[in-house]
Parts: sequence; structure tokens; C-alpha cells
Amino acid sequence: MKIGYKTVNFRNNSFSLIAQANDIIAEYLDAGYELTLRQLYYQFVARGLIPNKKAEYKKLGTLINNGRLAGEIDWSAIVDRTRKVEMNSHWNSPQEILQSTADSYAIDTRATQSVYVEAWVEKEALVGILERVCEPLDVPYFSCRGYVSQSAMWRAAERIGNKEEIHHEFVVLYLGDHDPSGLDMPRDIQERFELFGVDVRVKRIALTFEQIEQYNPPPNPAKTTDSRYWEYRQRHGDESWELDALDPRTISDLISHEVQRLTDGRKRMSLIGKQTKQRKKLQKIADRYTD
Repeated sequence: MKIGYKTVNFRNNSFSLIAQANDIIAEYLDAGYELTLRQLYYQFVARGLIPNKKAEYKKLGTLINNGRLAGEIDWSAIVDRTRKVEMNSHWNSPQEILQSTADSYAIDTRATQSVYVEAWVEKEALVGILERVCEPLDVPYFSCRGYVSQSAMWRAAERIGNKEEIHHEFVVLYLGDHDPSGLDMPRDIQERFELFGVDVRVKRIALTFEQIEQYNPPPNPAKTTDSRYWEYRQRHGDESWELDALDPRTISDLISHEVQRLTDGRKRMSLIGKQTKQRKKLQKIADRYTD
């Protein structure tokens, strides 16, 4: 929804940038993706509309903010996935909750798989991409928010360890920035799984240097304040790259490809068929509630 709350006097080039922002937003909404401000910024950079500079990111943020206040940009088009409100669920009648149950009923369609898979992403802001690709695949996903806290790592080890009687192999697909800390985080995760006595293979599927060469995301200076900077510089130079700069569709494809490679499709389709039949039974109950 475009709703204006104040009058903003834009310069001519600002209207042009707003129009380009709306075109990019529409392109991704049509494909089923919502963008964060940072993802939108990287689309501007990748298309050569603005240079990749911190000052330009701030300017774009101000422009998008003013554009929304002026009613020029859809309020729901840019998402902030780091701030969410929590509330109880409510229904207007018992029939509504029965319908909700029928719609949402799900069994573990990966229960008979040999390989148990989870997808982990470094940044909370990108968890929406994982949500869109992982939920249809019935794969758990997790936002690390940088280095994973000890509490979260212990819970992950307990969660996965409790499935050792069901599955024979455990894989965490990791996605993070190509920078000094981003490259080190999978090592840290792997070592702490080992510390907690769980045999998990942590596989980094993005962002890799091969992907940087293939997709050519815009570089940033590597942080010299990072304690791992000098080791990183010796191997990769003084440039770094953010996962946010990859097209969301590319990130989704990378996850989907890896998950499908680890999945026995026939076993999963059998359980999906069972789930469909059980949903139909619940739907009949919801349909006949008034009887």
C-alpha cells in the first residue's frame, strides 16, 4: 500500500531513483520475494545505478524512507526481518480452528530420509529467503546472527542428537558472507558440534570465491579491525563480499539444489501422499462442523 503522510520536496534525480526502486521491488514481488533495504541497495549497485559506498547506502535509506512517507513507495515492499511482534493466535469460532488445523496439518515428510538436513544463514535479515525455499522442502532453517551463541549451539546439538536413531547422516548447509569472520564461522560451528558429541557435517554452500567469480557481486573493503583480517588478506586480498549481494533467487536455487541432492525423492513423495490423505480427513471434519 502506498500511503502518504507528509509532503516531501524531491529533486528530479530522486524521482528517477524512486521509480527504479519501484521497478526492482515489483520484479522481486512478482517472483515471490520481499527485499530488505540492504538487498535493495545491492540491486542498485549491481545494476550500476549507484556506487558501492557506505554514504550511498545511507542516502538510499533516506530516499526510501522519504519515498514511503510521501506515498511514492509501497509500505509493505521493504521488510525488516530483525524486528517482529509476537502475539497469541485467535479464532472467531470452533469451525475456524478446525479449518486452520486442516490447512496446517503436517507430518515429518523427511522422517524416512537417511540424511537429516538443516539450513543455517549468518544474518537474520536473510532468513526470509530460507523460509521461502526451506518450508516447501520441509527442511529446518536457522539464523545464526553472527557467531552462534553457546545456548543456541547446545540446543542445536540436542535437537540433532535426538534424531540419531532415525537418520544416519547429519548435514548443516551454511550460508554467510565472504569476509574474515564469515569464512571462520562454519569452523566454529563444526568444532562445537564435536564438543557436544554430535557428528554433523557443516557444509558451506555460500558465499564461495567461485560464486563471487560467477555472479560478480560488488565488493567491500574487508574489516581491518577483524582479528582474522591478516590471515584473510593473505589468502583473498583486502576485499570482502556480502551474501546479501547475491540475487535472492540464486540463494534459493543453491539451497534447493543441495537439499534435493541429499533427498530420496520417492520416500518423501510417499509421506507427502500420506499427509494429503490425512489433511482430507481433517477437512471433512471442518466442513461438517455445523452438522
